[in-house]
Amino acid sequence: MDIPVWLRQCPWLLVASGGGLALLGVAAIARCEELASQAAGRHWHQQLLWAALGFLALLVASLPNYRRLNRLAYVIYAVAVALLVVVYFCPPVHGVHRWIRLGPLSLQPSELAKVAYVLALARFLSDARELRGWRALFAPLAMTVAPVWLVLREPDLGTSLVFIPALLAMLLVAGLRRRDLLVLMLCGAAMTPALWSQMSREQRSRITSLFQQSNPGERPKADGYQLHQAKQVLALGGVAGSWLHEAGDESLSYHLPEAHTDFIFAVIGERYGWPGLGSVVLLYLLLVGKLLAIARQTRDPFGRLLVTGVAALFGSQMLINTGMSLGLLPVTGLTLPLVSYGGSALVSHALALGLAVNVGLRSDIEIAPGPFSRALV
Repeated sequence: MDIPVWLRQCPWLLVASGGGLALLGVAAIARCEELASQAAGRHWHQQLLWAALGFLALLVASLPNYRRLNRLAYVIYAVAVALLVVVYFCPPVHGVHRWIRLGPLSLQPSELAKVAYVLALARFLSDARELRGWRALFAPLAMTVAPVWLVLREPDLGTSLVFIPALLAMLLVAGLRRRDLLVLMLCGAAMTPALWSQMSREQRSRITSLFQQSNPGERPKADGYQLHQAKQVLALGGVAGSWLHEAGDESLSYHLPEAHTDFIFAVIGERYGWPGLGSVVLLYLLLVGKLLAIARQTRDPFGRLLVTGVAALFGSQMLINTGMSLGLLPVTGLTLPLVSYGGSALVSHALALGLAVNVGLRSDIEIAPGPFSRALV
């Protein structure tokens, strides 16, 4: 597709909302460095560079016809799963196996695996004639279990969770009966003990710490410490945020571990108050809403399923991350897409948005048969 045509037909609301989130993330990461008394520019300069590379990735992913990826979807998925295995043979960082060192850079395969998974599942479900009976669900479940188990063993509980909403959303759009979907969800809930047995001691303590109460004025220890500090930093921003009262900034006395990744939402609240938090939520609503609009408009089953999966990834990650920052959900270590610090995550999410833009530019490729003509209506 030519660049002039791209400029005319591009779903700019999707690109603008994603860009707004990335810029908010850069500003929040700069604030994290102030709170941690670190040298200015260490992280936010890198994030700005990753944001530029992310836009380039979005542009590249949106130009060629996305239907070509249909033939490569299983290969991309296999490569992603292989990288999830390779990461176990790499030196651990802070006791976990999540990154593959490539010279001065680090690659986080789990971020790429999410996009590869959505691609492969979209191809399988678009090729399936109908989803009736448990035999038809065996392949989608097997495709989900493989990356979920590998990511969970890294260990990375947060990332492993986002595969499930993508699976459920794509099955629903593919035509799975709501009754069967409910049975599937109940079966998944019944397997919670098996999932619990695969969690590390640290992952379990993060969940149980949510329900542990501390005495007034007492600062929790261990896994409850991060959540306690996040709430304190968030509360210090008040309604308007600390940027209006720089003098005597008491926020600098609070140390929030992993503020630039896991708890970036709390830092935005501390710096920009309710307007900042509301802006983040609004931008995500615009982004996910536009993704669902593209999925509804496209006539191609593969494209519709692909965009649905991308929407589920963004929506679920936003809900989980903001929920844990506010103390409503356990601390899982899941980052806020496009906002939290991290090159692999930002570029992977930009690639996912680029694929959605690609589908939006070609939403009238072919008429969708069967259940797809009724999905998202």
